[in-house]
Amino acid sequence: MMPSGQIPVANPLLDSMRHEAVIRAAMGRVLTSGDYILGPEVLAFEQEFATWLGVDHCIGVASGTDAVALALRSCGVQPGDEVITVSLTAVATVAAIQQIGAVPVFADIDPLTRCINPSLLPLLVSDRTKAIVPVHLYGQPAPMPDIMRIAAQYGLWVVEDCAQAHGAAIANQKVGSFGHAAAFSFYPTKNLGALGDGGAVVTSLTDVADTCRALRQYGWQERFISSLPGINSRLDELQAAILRIKLPFLTDDNHKRNLIAAQYRSALHGTDITTPPLIANTAHAMHLFVVECPQRDKFRKFLLEHQIATALHYPQAVHQQPAYRGCIRGGENLPITETLTQRIVTLPLFPSLPESSVTKICAALEAWRYREQ
Repeated sequence: MMPSGQIPVANPLLDSMRHEAVIRAAMGRVLTSGDYILGPEVLAFEQEFATWLGVDHCIGVASGTDAVALALRSCGVQPGDEVITVSLTAVATVAAIQQIGAVPVFADIDPLTRCINPSLLPLLVSDRTKAIVPVHLYGQPAPMPDIMRIAAQYGLWVVEDCAQAHGAAIANQKVGSFGHAAAFSFYPTKNLGALGDGGAVVTSLTDVADTCRALRQYGWQERFISSLPGINSRLDELQAAILRIKLPFLTDDNHKRNLIAAQYRSALHGTDITTPPLIANTAHAMHLFVVECPQRDKFRKFLLEHQIATALHYPQAVHQQPAYRGCIRGGENLPITETLTQRIVTLPLFPSLPESSVTKICAALEAWRYREQ
């Protein structure tokens, strides 16, 4: 529970209450429809989200983690195959790879984008490598043209992890439309968030889409007949109805996020804190505003004294966590990742963050410059 008066890092309740009346109406519509599993709301959302992204197919699933796993399986990744990804990510990325019996391999990140460094990929490819999962971390697009070029050179599949990047783009092309498939999460704090778990696999490859639709429901291509071993991972009708309400506001919400981020950048100018870079020809979804601070603990304490919460995304990279330490190839050579985890701090940022709170945060950020040493 957030202490009274403290500005939170995220507030999915406040973001959703903007749409309370329409959400309640949509929930009533689903209730009276009698159609609760893979019904018209899911179908409509899949079509609307695919159109919004600029892809041919969207398959709603139960979570972002399942989306990564099902996308990889739909691309033919098998148990024992290696999948190159990053360690600076939500652990869900790696958990999804292992969920299907594949083997994660870690590449270090680029210090500017904080995303996978394409130049390191050829050094990690082995005869077991089958796919790459670039993560668009914090909403910053990974360098997809370079990644796709290298993937083509080595005959690898690419599944984008877009869990934090709804609406991020490169040269006006949205992420999720570059790879062979992509995975999205609709966890409540995401840029497009449901009121519970939810996810989607998107692709423009019909065979991948058909396989994914079967895999999400017991491998059925014909009802009650499993043509391949699948699982139960279906986007709920209620969540799909809520996502349909929020989708038309997503572009404007991302714009609001970036306007707040611009104010933070201005307030931090001239301090010892590094803000997320503005990279030419890319649009940051600004899911999280993550700065780098050499005096992280002092900075967090300073903001807490001003009733401003912060967070760490993430306090440990995946390869540093007990379940994965020393277990994953590439984890022994991640100097940029390990340096960054010691410096990162996440500031409050969400579309419904009141202007008064933004002003308070900016004043505190500016005051950091004049603190006692």
